[in-house]
Amino acid sequence: MPLDIKICGLKTPEALGAALVGGATHFGFIFFDKSPRNITPDDAGRLRAAALGGAAAPTTEREVEALAVAVTVDAGDAFLDEIVHAVMPDMLQLHGKESPQRVAEVKARYDLPVMKAFSIAEAADLEKIEPYRGVADRFLFDAKPPKGAELPGGNGVPFDWRVLAGLEPSIDYMLSGGLNASNIAEALRRVAPPGIDISSGVESAPGEKDVGLIEDFFHAVRDAEA
Repeated sequence: MPLDIKICGLKTPEALGAALVGGATHFGFIFFDKSPRNITPDDAGRLRAAALGGAAAPTTEREVEALAVAVTVDAGDAFLDEIVHAVMPDMLQLHGKESPQRVAEVKARYDLPVMKAFSIAEAADLEKIEPYRGVADRFLFDAKPPKGAELPGGNGVPFDWRVLAGLEPSIDYMLSGGLNASNIAEALRRVAPPGIDISSGVESAPGEKDVGLIEDFFHAVRDAEA
């Protein structure tokens, strides 16, 4: 199966355009005020509209197929209502401490697929996904935040990918955490994940996507696949 590639934490038309031209299958907007990648629903909605056919309209069929992902952290219904109304995302990503019941409620409320994120440091952490199987549509495995970090993800640190070796092949997930152009080949070789998610690895500063780094990342992925 083709590798899914999600560029997350987008805030500008230039970065979104680079992600789409590079071949991203997913592009993510982060709605969490503590994050340097935080964006308002209205601004994300304008970028989403551009991806669908506005001023920065994509130019290839592959780009049109890219899915918009709204990333939230323990968001309430009112904020999710605002996001869904403004952005019209194709998927919701829950990156907080949402329970299986909460995931099911969000899916039912918005009739959208949900990707549930988990912080991973050791194999035992994968046991946390069990109650969510059959509830969440996909998982995202990120590194555990460093001590004292305010962000649940996007901290630019990897985890030991070897802990995923025993994962059932049927489990659909995206690999995240510290990925960049320098280590993506090793990650794909060691883990062969169904999808990858990158944010800080294509930034020149926290929250500042770098078009050149995005292009370099896609070149590295294609070289690794070849």
